[in-house]
Amino acid sequence: MTYAVCADVGSTFTKVAVVDLAGGGLVGSASGPTTVGSDVLHGLDAVVAAATAGLRGTDVPWLVCSSAGGGLRLAVVGYEELVTAQAGARVGLSAGARVVHVAAGRLDAAGLSALRAARPDVVLLVGGTDGGDAEVLVHNAGRLARWRVPVVVAGNVEVRDEVVAVLSGRGVPVSAADNVLPRIGVLAPGSARAAIRGVFLRHVIGGKRLSRGPRFASLVRAATPDAVLTGVEVLAGQVGGDLLVVDVGGATTDVYSVLTPDERATGPGREVAGMWWRARTVEGDLGMRWSAPGVVAAAEQERLLAAGEGEGLVVAAAGLAADPSALAGAGGVVDLRIAELAVTVALRRHARGGGRGERAARDLRDVRLVVGSGGVLRHTRGGAGVLAAALADHAGGWAVPRAPRTVVDVDYVLAAVGLLAEEFPVAAAGLARGLAGTSDR
Repeated sequence: MTYAVCADVGSTFTKVAVVDLAGGGLVGSASGPTTVGSDVLHGLDAVVAAATAGLRGTDVPWLVCSSAGGGLRLAVVGYEELVTAQAGARVGLSAGARVVHVAAGRLDAAGLSALRAARPDVVLLVGGTDGGDAEVLVHNAGRLARWRVPVVVAGNVEVRDEVVAVLSGRGVPVSAADNVLPRIGVLAPGSARAAIRGVFLRHVIGGKRLSRGPRFASLVRAATPDAVLTGVEVLAGQVGGDLLVVDVGGATTDVYSVLTPDERATGPGREVAGMWWRARTVEGDLGMRWSAPGVVAAAEQERLLAAGEGEGLVVAAAGLAADPSALAGAGGVVDLRIAELAVTVALRRHARGGGRGERAARDLRDVRLVVGSGGVLRHTRGGAGVLAAALADHAGGWAVPRAPRTVVDVDYVLAAVGLLAEEFPVAAAGLARGLAGTSDR
């Protein structure tokens, strides 16, 4: 048997899936603590040894993604908030980044200070359609040249070389990509997404000092959310229709959706920043541990709490935040209730749109498959119930899927699907089919 080791090194836990490369079958899995306090390789090697116990193989490829050390923090600097800045933020999310700041227009001293305060790992510099405005893009490059944070340039291609020269001339690490918005209404994320991934691998992983030597950096292929989104795209191809994935973590709840393009893309209400058929949103205030208090606050704002429920949940959420290393699901019914609220609020936000620079809702009515991921869903028998409760939410200002099937990614294979997709597409497709065919938990 030939197999690959697919590993996700998270901030708290490291998960490993061992996949048969011939057909995409899962032949082993294990998880264990991420050893961020010493060297993440210690924990990774231990989990891989557990997952591959009894298996024989030589030259086994290791494919690793990571969100340890907080993952990838991205700032977007654009020309106009409702157009290029919005498009840039969407591209950043699709690249697996957490967008921590969005700036629009000419950067001044105050704008640069606000950008610095957000502490991004990477800046995505966008602005102007191809052949359109160039002055703001060149001006902002000059401002960013006073800093040393890596920059990905993905704006008006007619001045791309000039902008790259301005930045590189001052020693700023810079990568050039195609315009994320080459013309109004056309969103082209692929080139910028690849460039952001490259910067993450070259500058961010090594810069977080997660491991003492170069081996860990050489193993990592992508930020975990980037790998998961690729896995979601592969899964959508196997499902043959609209797909929705919600991943409940300790600090964030991420929602991914892949919709089938149709006549909605060309109607009179078409967005100037382009239709967003493959989308990811990150809710940084919704999580099972660090962000548990944010879940309760958001649920109260959304009027999701029953009478008299709030006070007890506030106390419980504070306790969860104080012990973030506790295994998800260990909190019993409280964990399930926090998860239910986190998923419900995250789906409302993802579907409604309306965030900064965001105008259009996402039509999820035709979603065929809903996949739940995250420790609280995998480690408890109530995972499917959490999804069912959120999908019965008819009061949140969004049209819920009409007749979806739900599954829980019990073996945590979505990241593995994404890691396999480029080099081992047959195995990736087989593993995705296995997930799509699983029965409800």
